Amino acid sequence: MAEAETNRAIDKPAIHKPSEERRFRTLFISDVHLGSKAARTDYLLDFLRHHDAETIILVGDIVDGWRLKRSWYWPQSCNDVVQKLLRKARKGTRIIYIPGNHDEFLRDFPGVHFGGIEVATRHMHEAADGKRYLVLHGDEFDVVVRNARILAYLGDWAYDAAIVINIGLSAVRRRLGLPYWSFSAWAKLQVKHAVNFIGAFQKAVADDARRAGADGVICGHIHHALIEDIEGVRYINTGDWVESCTAVAEHFDGRMELMTWHAVQKRPVLAEPEDGDEAQAVLAQLMARHAA
Repeated sequence: MAEAETNRAIDKPAIHKPSEERRFRTLFISDVHLGSKAARTDYLLDFLRHHDAETIILVGDIVDGWRLKRSWYWPQSCNDVVQKLLRKARKGTRIIYIPGNHDEFLRDFPGVHFGGIEVATRHMHEAADGKRYLVLHGDEFDVVVRNARILAYLGDWAYDAAIVINIGLSAVRRRLGLPYWSFSAWAKLQVKHAVNFIGAFQKAVADDARRAGADGVICGHIHHALIEDIEGVRYINTGDWVESCTAVAEHFDGRMELMTWHAVQKRPVLAEPEDGDEAQAVLAQLMARHAA
């Protein structure tokens, strides 16, 4: 993307400590990839314990249907994430689930509710300051995903390999007392074609928001968290919970904040007795939709 085409006002993620407890108007979370060994469910659970909102919008790839189809992997930590979201829904939080390409099997069921979580293909969000944001996952602007599905799957396998390396390096860094660092995210940004793709993706998404009459766009998909002005459109990418552990929060005055959660407060958390059964029931519904 040419420098002249973009207003380079960039918001970088703010890093918050687990001791903080905060409440927001809206939380936007994407690319959790439940069912993948790379999903940082421990970090996400800790984030959800310390943050609450009137509305939570799940911006796609929450469940990784691609990986679950290849081989089943669903540890208790994945259940815990589902339980936590269901508990928030039961306590009054509105939760909207916008499917991505990895959980695209849900796109055939807009308006359907799973345990209080409503499915939508895209959503027009009006912030507290009156600005309108088009919320979508963003894979429809990825040419590889849409037009070369085999290449997309091959890329997914290569990404898995990078994640395996990432897990090993993270373990070594923890033992050395070093903070979390993502090899896979670093490697991706070193590739010129990947950088060019990210720029083209951001512009295409911003253009779509402009055509929809929105002031901004909130998306996921490319695992690259960012808040940036692109030709008069506020582009917001929520990042992911595989590499960067980021989310976007809307304050009660409409201000958007990009946050990184880089620590986990180790403490036992007892689930409410009914949560486990409810999570299993919702999971069974999701898998039934996936198999259909």
